[in-house]
Amino acid sequence: AHLRNVQRDNQGGFFESPHLAGSVDMYAVVKTLLQEQQKRGGPIPFRPDHGMKLLSDFERPARPGYTAVGRLRGLAELRGLQLGISRSLAG
Repeated sequence: AHLRNVQRDNQGGFFESPHLAGSVDMYAVVKTLLQEQQKRGGPIPFRPDHGMKLLSDFERPARPGYTAVGRLRGLAELRGLQLGISRSLAG
């Protein structure tokens, strides 16, 4: 699963947003993926998309949205969300 979030505007457009702060209910998306994983009996690989520029990302050349540190932040947020949901489903 390729996870990303966007913020919608009133004119029907959108822009990239942090994984946990956009218009998409990322909690519901990750929970659904984890429930499907339980049904299948195996992991569903996922990765974050479009990180924000953070720290040394400002000093390095990168394509917009594909910064190293910013994508790691997105991964950490999604992994934390995944861990919290997994524990709530288990017990």
